[in-house]
Amino acid sequence: MHDYWVEFSQVALAHLLAVASPGPDFAIVLKQSLTHGRRTAIWTSLGVGTAILLHVTYSLGGIGLLIRSSELWFNLVKWAGAAYIAWLGVQALRAQPRLADPASGAAPTSQPTPRGAFATGFFTNALNPKVTLFFVSLFVLLVNPLTPKLIQAAYGAWMAGATMAWFSLVSVVFTREDVRRSFLRHGHWIDRTLGVVFLGFAASLVVSSVR
Repeated sequence: MHDYWVEFSQVALAHLLAVASPGPDFAIVLKQSLTHGRRTAIWTSLGVGTAILLHVTYSLGGIGLLIRSSELWFNLVKWAGAAYIAWLGVQALRAQPRLADPASGAAPTSQPTPRGAFATGFFTNALNPKVTLFFVSLFVLLVNPLTPKLIQAAYGAWMAGATMAWFSLVSVVFTREDVRRSFLRHGHWIDRTLGVVFLGFAASLVVSSVR
């Protein structure tokens, strides 16, 4: 049992460092927080965390190694991820100035449904090939193949829950009234900046595919 706790601590630390580093997940939660508010951002965070379970599932089933070892399949994943992230970037670049409601201080933007916000978070994470590589490498390098699948699944459940908690915290921080009030004055420029960031992520995936 002690060995499992040591193994878990290594997995948890590697995941913590990965999830806290800036990437498409952080960018989309930040955008949702500033543009649509806390409720939408938290639903997006739940989508990101749920996608972790997808990565864990195929890593445990050996499918991740198959994808990683096949140049064709891995490049397909890269191109799909690049296309989706680029689409997010284009949408953000098209952002228009927002006029705040003087009574509420809220921007009258069209709110995504909870399902739509969840799907945005889910696909942003699920289609990121760098996340695929991370989880395949994590289970190959840090998890003993003799560790029972149930315990490995528990590692995955922890990482999914920790991801949801982290990005929910990001959602709360960036939906504070003072932060959002400032955003309403410069919101479309922040959106457009995040659009450039998304396109940069997409370009890096394309470049890595053609090397």
